[in-house]
Amino acid sequence: MRGQAGFWDIDERYVRLSEAGDPLEKLNALVPWEVFRKPLAKALKRSDGAKGGRPPYDPVMMFKIMILQALYGLSDDQAEFQIQDRLSFMRFLALGLGDRVPDAKTIWLFREHLAQAKAVENLFARFDKHLAKAGYLAMGGQIVDATIVAAPKQRNTDAEKADIKAGKVPDAWKEKPAKLRQKDLDARWTVKFSKAKVAEDGKTKQRDIAIPVFGYKNHASIDRRHGFIRGWNVTSASAYDGAQLRNVLNRGNTGSTVWADTAYRSKTNEEWLEKNGYVSDIHHKKPKGRPMSEATSRANGRRSKIRAFVEHVFAQQKSRMGLFVRTIGIGRARTKIGMANLAYNLTRFVWHQGRTAPA
Repeated sequence: MRGQAGFWDIDERYVRLSEAGDPLEKLNALVPWEVFRKPLAKALKRSDGAKGGRPPYDPVMMFKIMILQALYGLSDDQAEFQIQDRLSFMRFLALGLGDRVPDAKTIWLFREHLAQAKAVENLFARFDKHLAKAGYLAMGGQIVDATIVAAPKQRNTDAEKADIKAGKVPDAWKEKPAKLRQKDLDARWTVKFSKAKVAEDGKTKQRDIAIPVFGYKNHASIDRRHGFIRGWNVTSASAYDGAQLRNVLNRGNTGSTVWADTAYRSKTNEEWLEKNGYVSDIHHKKPKGRPMSEATSRANGRRSKIRAFVEHVFAQQKSRMGLFVRTIGIGRARTKIGMANLAYNLTRFVWHQGRTAPA
């Protein structure tokens, strides 16, 4: 029929996508997706199909859908639509025009299984092993920082807020399970400070801006040599950064130096670092009531240049990947943020491979 697309038309469009530099084609070719099959199989309770019904989707393909969601900031409904709509997504998932596409509910259930099994940690660790085998050992020391990941704001009364802060479920919610399921008891409010820019005249003093934010925190460490996320943890947004230092440091790093901002400098952390063989290069705080010495200021400036790289990681996750927690509870938030950390490492791996590929 005239005007109807045929297989040759699709092949030609795939060729044009490749010529345009489809990033998903490179990702698909360079990442060894089969390394994730074993940890996925352990996490999922698969049906053998004996009871009838449609056969389950391939777990690696479903996992790749979650990677797409992490890379492009897609909800379950948006993922279903984009897979139907975009040839690059279909090719990435090895789906033909006539193949079934998982619907939003199926995608949600798959992620729920992973969250309940706490599988993201194993998936992340499995790819980290692949990085080591590929020659990307954690080297050069590590840089630690945290960033707030926003979640949908909760509309609660002062009494309800007090109960949540005390770790209790408000009595009114216990009688309304449907309402309780829509309430996030783990996310917290905090204040994010945005440093004021220097006035144009260079004289007028401007105040820093305090911005209230609701959600979670992604605590992470990256290795200085290759820039991969090597350790991470998820807490509420109000959690103290310094308390997470020992939870995110990667003991396999061949370098001993640790860089971090002043939130991580404390007597407890300094003693712990020294005891465990690390060398602290954490920012020094300004002495109370006294100006910071010129030598300390210069040293902090040197540290800032190194620390800046971890901020680039978080910036990519938020600006390019659209990282935002749409789910309820820290378990699901951990899966969401953990997948974003893994997706970042996948793209970082492709970038490194592109640099080392022969001309």
